[in-house]
Amino acid sequence: MASHTEHDAFHPDLPDRDHDHDDEHGTAGSALPLRARLHHVRADALDGDTAQTGGMRRFAAISGSTVGSERIWMGQTHVAPDTASSNHHHGASETAIHVVKGHPEFVFLDDSSGTPEEIRIRTSPGDYIFVPPYVPHREENPSPDDEAVVVIARSTQEAIVVNLPELYVLGRAPDAS
Repeated sequence: MASHTEHDAFHPDLPDRDHDHDDEHGTAGSALPLRARLHHVRADALDGDTAQTGGMRRFAAISGSTVGSERIWMGQTHVAPDTASSNHHHGASETAIHVVKGHPEFVFLDDSSGTPEEIRIRTSPGDYIFVPPYVPHREENPSPDDEAVVVIARSTQEAIVVNLPELYVLGRAPDAS
C-alpha cells in the first residue's frame, strides 16, 4: 500500500492533498475540493434555476454551480405536449441531445439550396442530435398527450440560452425590416 507521502502513480501531475482529514474509510469525504471527488446528483435534486426558453423547462444536473464543473453542463429538458419552444441558440456552446421520452422535433433553417428552408428533424427515444455553436433552432413536441424529455450535454459550464425573435441561417443576420 502506498504511503500518504507518495504521489498518485496514475496522476503524477496532481498536487498532494491533505490526508489529515481522512475518515475511517481513508477518504477525505466532503473535505475534498469539488474537483477531487465524484458527485452523485439524484433525479429528484435537479436544479430548475437555469436559463429558460418559452415552451420548455430545463433542469441542471451537472454544472459549475451544482458540482464545480468547468467545461461541461448536463441536464434535462422537458417539452410539454403540443408545445414549441421559442427560437434560440446556445452561444459558443456545442450541444449534444439524447432523446429519452417522446418524439420531439428539432427545427432550423438551411440555405444550402440557395433559399432558406425550414428543416425539421423528427426523433424517437434513443436518438441523438448535435447542435453546433450559435445555430438558431427550436424544439417542438407535436404529441397532443405526452411530454418529451431529452438529456442535454453542453461544452460550457452553464446552460447558455439566447432567445431569438425568429430563426435565421447562421452567418446571415435576420432582415432588419
